Amino acid sequence: MTPRPLGRFLLFCSCTVAPISAVAADCEALGNLAIDTVAITETESRSSAMLESRFGPEVSLAPHCRLAAVLSPSDDSHIEMELWLPDDWNGKFLAVGNGGWAGSISFSAMAAGLQAGYAVASNDTGHKGASAEFAVGHPEKVVDFAWRAMHEMAVRSKQMIDAFYEQAPRLSYYQGCSTGGRQGMMAAQRFPADFDAIIVGAPVNNQLALNATQLHRTKELIENRAFALSPEKVQFLHDSVLAACEVNDGVEDGFLNDPLACDFEPQSLQCTGNESGMCLTPEQLRSVEDVYAGVHSGSGELLYPGHAKGFELGWRMPEEGSEPRALQIDATRYLVYEDPDWDWRDFDLERDLALVRDKAGYIEALEADLSEFKARGGKLLFYHGWNDPGPSPLNTIDYYERVQAAMGPEQDDWLRLYLMPGVGHCRGGIGPDSADFLGAIEAWVENGEAPDRITASRIRAGEVEMTRPLCPWPEVATWNGEGDPDDAGSFTCEE
Repeated sequence: MTPRPLGRFLLFCSCTVAPISAVAADCEALGNLAIDTVAITETESRSSAMLESRFGPEVSLAPHCRLAAVLSPSDDSHIEMELWLPDDWNGKFLAVGNGGWAGSISFSAMAAGLQAGYAVASNDTGHKGASAEFAVGHPEKVVDFAWRAMHEMAVRSKQMIDAFYEQAPRLSYYQGCSTGGRQGMMAAQRFPADFDAIIVGAPVNNQLALNATQLHRTKELIENRAFALSPEKVQFLHDSVLAACEVNDGVEDGFLNDPLACDFEPQSLQCTGNESGMCLTPEQLRSVEDVYAGVHSGSGELLYPGHAKGFELGWRMPEEGSEPRALQIDATRYLVYEDPDWDWRDFDLERDLALVRDKAGYIEALEADLSEFKARGGKLLFYHGWNDPGPSPLNTIDYYERVQAAMGPEQDDWLRLYLMPGVGHCRGGIGPDSADFLGAIEAWVENGEAPDRITASRIRAGEVEMTRPLCPWPEVATWNGEGDPDDAGSFTCEE
């Protein structure tokens, strides 16, 4: 079956239980399956099920057996998961990841995997709710969130697939973005036998550093309003970047095709007279230069990379009197001080980052030597939006280059990175943000067809407005000078 890109859906709005059949009987029998540390809580044979989409009509799911279970690898673990087993199985397993601090099962991603014929699984990483409050007094639950929940789900899902179909999956894939990207990297680093191929999108692989440096920047801008930019000035900065650098692309499409080729100097925008919306003060310029350069320690160590030029409209500028977002605060509030009333105004970047790494550094997926994963024949595909205002694409490039430094420069037979121009966090933005990465990695693994280019689309109101090739880094999609610039066929991949 042809794989479909992962979409966004709500939870089940209706379902129909299948009539008694061999498949239904087998599904019901799964409830009696005895697996160590696994409690199967529900089995249900569905002849059809409907998911309500936020962006379109309801989606009808293929007939499948739904299995819900709780995994308890430690005395304090309670990892809820679901495994959907299609009647028309393609013989493969797909695990899908989470976002933020997780706390829920990714039904939307499961839906797309099921439609492609996969036995597909997702879990809540061992807690409920989107905050890190679960960590207080529960160190084993932090381990579950960090890496254990996904590993346990992968291992147990394969056992349940084998029991249901009376054969193990012939291939196992993983796909996730953001926290899901970190989970995929963790699998390649810690458990290279879990998956044959892994798709990593916009990873927060060094989540603790990202959260701490985001909180540091936000705190500075709240406490020192002279350094903050108004929405008008953010727009002015973005327009100035495009005016200076979009010419490098050869086409005007509202985003930078190759931000690293942009040599725009923000100093050119400094006010020479009275301040206005069309210039930047010295304090504002410092903020702009810092957001491109990244956050450094007092000794000059880079703690987290900056953002790529062209991302400016996604810059999360706090309003006067506001507070940092929970996603920025939670790691320090709950992992370090274990105090829901902890005051973010007491945050100290270097002290608190060192403390959180000491207590829960195993959350981060930093190991660059992936020799075991490669030796098994594993394939690893990264993608990241150039305009991502959260985890920086420069951070993903840095990890990709560290793998090459650890393992040698020629690794593109199993490792590739694709940067998505004009795209925000995981998806969204002005650029083409929809691409079939699962189909690309399937062709790579199963047919030996390396993804020398992947076509991405910008789809609005169900219509394709633009296509553009995604090229394996460091190649860049280059317009050939003629042909429709909204057509991927008018571009070639060049270094």
